[in-house]
Amino acid sequence: MGNTAVTWRDAASLAVKNLRRRFGRSVLTVLAVALAATLLTALVIIAGTARTRVLKELADGGPLAGIKVVAAEADPGQVDNDDARPGPPKDLDEASRLRIAGLPGVAAVVPLVSSQTLIVPPDPPVDPEVLARLPADPPTTPSTTADGVAPGRAPRPFSDTLVGVDLARVDQLPVTVLAGRLPAAGTLVEVDVTQGYLERLGLARNQAAAVVGTEITMGAPRVFDDGLETRFRGRWVKAVVVGVVAQEAARGQILGSIESARLAKDWTAAGGTGDGRLEIPTSPYSGLFVVADGIDQISAVRQAITEVGFATTAPENLIASVQRYLRVVEIVLGAIGFIALIIASLGITNALLASVRERRREIGVLKAIGARDRDVMRVFLLDASVLGFVGGVLGTVAGFATALGVSQLVNRYLADQGLAGIALGVPLPIVIGSVVGSTLLALCAGALPARRAARMPARDAMEAV
Repeated sequence: MGNTAVTWRDAASLAVKNLRRRFGRSVLTVLAVALAATLLTALVIIAGTARTRVLKELADGGPLAGIKVVAAEADPGQVDNDDARPGPPKDLDEASRLRIAGLPGVAAVVPLVSSQTLIVPPDPPVDPEVLARLPADPPTTPSTTADGVAPGRAPRPFSDTLVGVDLARVDQLPVTVLAGRLPAAGTLVEVDVTQGYLERLGLARNQAAAVVGTEITMGAPRVFDDGLETRFRGRWVKAVVVGVVAQEAARGQILGSIESARLAKDWTAAGGTGDGRLEIPTSPYSGLFVVADGIDQISAVRQAITEVGFATTAPENLIASVQRYLRVVEIVLGAIGFIALIIASLGITNALLASVRERRREIGVLKAIGARDRDVMRVFLLDASVLGFVGGVLGTVAGFATALGVSQLVNRYLADQGLAGIALGVPLPIVIGSVVGSTLLALCAGALPARRAARMPARDAMEAV
């Protein structure tokens, strides 16, 4: 009797019939593959989205790709010690800002104006009703603040810095809203306070909303000295606290508009009689926040700014570390998902080995009518590929749904922190790779059972009951 080849259509028909006859086992095997594919897809999508979100922030410019520039005459404490590069003395004025803005690799330059001011908190400095609804985290708070008053009570007036920024461009600055909102652009009667202000009141970060809506009094100082006595006067203004922020634009517990800070600074700089003038920096701007076109441009931009004549600081080492850690996280999460897929493939191998034992008579019949070893192998490989493909499709869909659910939770957290959310797209390479990978891995898992079935002698197979 001549050999009668089993066509692909015949092999597919036999594979489908076998899956139907052993439906329960097939469902369990598909579920194992689907769960593994779900884990792999969800982890890779989440890790990839997080990496893309952070690296996009770095590569496209923004607060993470920012460089702080200060006038050399400014207080050295104004320069963070991330990786500072000093430059020769030079004022920061509008001409300097325009010159820096024209340097290659610079996306934007945001001016900053800082002014020393006296802060008088209201009494009480918080909304008692809001504070009562916001338990401290941690729940135990000190009995007194650094000023020696009870938490939530008004501390003594204190001197600090009003940081003025261009509020229309605050999205380009390292400013995060913790509670409330940012002041309106150009306002003179709205400010935000920082976490340092909360600590001064003995409040925890999660109690930030309690200070929103309160009114503080600020006084820009001016000194008069007639040789007989020294007198201080202040330019007093009242401002409503509309939000609480975490900000790294410059040192200071009060964040307001650049217009309000400039008025306060000009008042202090122009005042006084005789030798009573306060020594303050004369630069029109206290600093500049330079946004580079991307992370790869930071070093070159910093060098160019230094050559222009200013001190700079930027978290280059931090950014490089973030990139490395993101890559490690991505590799680890992908490896976890791949291990889960390997475990599922072992389940496929076990299921097909059991199928070989149960289908010995069928194998014998196929060989008796002329089927070749490769024809028998084809039938079992199709069994495995169908299991892998169906499990891969179900797992990919479930994985994307899982990632979507996680992204909703993440977006809710980011919104609470005043940050932009992430948009989860449909990553076609990951979707296709998950389905194809599951199918190929199932084929590899089915290779051993298929080889065993193909090499089974026809006589031994026909003797099976």
